[in-house]
Amino acid sequence: MTDVIMPRLSDSMEEGTIIKWLKRSGDAVAIGDALADIETDKATVTYEADGDGYLQIIAREGDTLAIGVTIARLLADAESAAAPEQANGGASAAPEPELVGVGAPAEPAAAVAPSAPAPAPASPGQRLKASPVARRIAVELGVDLALLSGTGPDGRIVKADVIAAGSAPAPHAGDAVVPAAGAPGEGTGAKGAVTVVELSRTQQLIARRMASAKATVPEFQVSVEVDAEAALELREQLRNTASPLPSLNDLIVKACALALRQHQQVNGAYVDGHFELYSRVNIGVAVAGEGTLVVPTVFDADVKSLVEIAAQTRALASQVRDGSVSPADLAGGTFTVSNLGMLGVARFTAVINPPQAAILAVGAASPRAVVGSDGAISVRRVMELTLSADHRIVYGADGAEFLASVRKRLERPAVLLL
Repeated sequence: MTDVIMPRLSDSMEEGTIIKWLKRSGDAVAIGDALADIETDKATVTYEADGDGYLQIIAREGDTLAIGVTIARLLADAESAAAPEQANGGASAAPEPELVGVGAPAEPAAAVAPSAPAPAPASPGQRLKASPVARRIAVELGVDLALLSGTGPDGRIVKADVIAAGSAPAPHAGDAVVPAAGAPGEGTGAKGAVTVVELSRTQQLIARRMASAKATVPEFQVSVEVDAEAALELREQLRNTASPLPSLNDLIVKACALALRQHQQVNGAYVDGHFELYSRVNIGVAVAGEGTLVVPTVFDADVKSLVEIAAQTRALASQVRDGSVSPADLAGGTFTVSNLGMLGVARFTAVINPPQAAILAVGAASPRAVVGSDGAISVRRVMELTLSADHRIVYGADGAEFLASVRKRLERPAVLLL
């Protein structure tokens, strides 16, 4: 017998949701067979088997489970795998160690029927069911898990529950929960007709992840203006010689990659009370998909040529939009570039993509009147770069020096060709 566990499908993944099983209990499985569609914090990916046997499903579709929790087993014979108790989609996943109240014995929790309502907040001594991520976020936000009702499977407290509690006034034990007036869907009132739009699973994950980043990362911003004329002129010079033609964003990715070589703190992360500094420079490029935002990675961008970066960013963007981007392409990022300049945005601040130390927001290159060193006024295209950084690892001077390095390379772009 081989346990199939919730896999780590991205470097920042802490839990995953089983969207759909692609095999049934009792089916024969070979290495490389598609087992299930699993939603991570970045995308929905198809998980393939890494062993042979007959599948016995343990976790149900819709379950959100921590990495390492058993979701299925591969058995030696089909009859055992297709046992009657697995016929309706599998039993509940095996519980992981839970928080236990003072003096409470670690007893198995009673089974909860699928149609049962969410349990009331735990009383003193009652066992708490919370995911590892929810526990960690609760400590960071100062949220008492005993006062929460979980919305996860079998009343399990998940990250979204903790974040919601951390952004609202703290409840008191025994407080009544008053439902909102009106039914979900369309209603009328002072605001007119209201249409309630339910979030997709990916949108829910993005919302939880961004809320967690804002709640737990002490960020700051620094900005610089960059004269983009030389960079844009270089791009025109490459128009008839480079295929594909690098975009201005590709030049920015290359300039950041070279600057990150010199500024290790920016190419790092604050993780569990220590710094992680990375030897590889892997830059994530934010790509807007259908109703979502995904950040695929350009690996080793500091040693790739502009043409190689251009080819890879185009391929990744296409894969994001058609849903074929792989887990490997979404992992390993050490820094992120988010560009809204092509949409005419002059400046903005981006939310850090944890556990990375920083993210660069790129505005549009727009014509401006510029006073030269000789006092002459000319019209040049200028863009604004804004760095959002985790103050636990990147300090103000670090951020300013990094931006100065990026600006220097973009205003003297010949170095990007070396």
